[in-house]
Amino acid sequence: MPKSPTKRRPLTVAALLDAAREVFAEKGFGATSVPDICARAGLTKGAFYSNFPDKETLFLALFDRHNEATLERVRLVLAESAGQLVGADPPRLPEPQGEQRQWFLISMEFTLHAIRHPEVAAALAEHEARSRAALADLLADALAAIDRAPTIAVDELVRLVVAACEGGDAQTLTEIAATGSARASVRARLVPLLLREYTRPVGRSDPDVPGPQGDPS
Repeated sequence: MPKSPTKRRPLTVAALLDAAREVFAEKGFGATSVPDICARAGLTKGAFYSNFPDKETLFLALFDRHNEATLERVRLVLAESAGQLVGADPPRLPEPQGEQRQWFLISMEFTLHAIRHPEVAAALAEHEARSRAALADLLADALAAIDRAPTIAVDELVRLVVAACEGGDAQTLTEIAATGSARASVRARLVPLLLREYTRPVGRSDPDVPGPQGDPS
């Protein structure tokens, strides 16, 4: 029995997202057209426009899907290794190779596109803020589990961690592209340094820990 439009829609959306990720990685966001995405997905333009008004909205759905998967990996890593969070050998997410390299290229190109188009930047900023908020919740819970607390607002700590990861990945991937290999991951060195520098054991006689917006909690 044929699937109803309602039941087909998640399959159509998933096919468009998968196709967009492949074509964006191959051609770049700007050079990819809606027909390119539809051809890769084996769908019509009507199927595209019944789900997304434009490429930008599709990318933001792709962004959310990627971040949900990343947050789940972070959740699993922290559940297994929270005690090592600020230790000499902290838990690590996979290095930026393979799919991570593909996503880095796609997301950086879209970021440049957003910077040139303020209305797109506003939408991207909203999605990034939600992603950071979810990561901040995970980090706060993980720190609490090992009796540590941030010494700056946890959302500001997350901003620093994200910046270290993205900047470190850029350096690592550039070195890999240039030489075929990279020195020890910048991300792997910077993140534990940040966590040690901007957290403290609970109970130490330091000033009150800032709340989410920087006020004492």
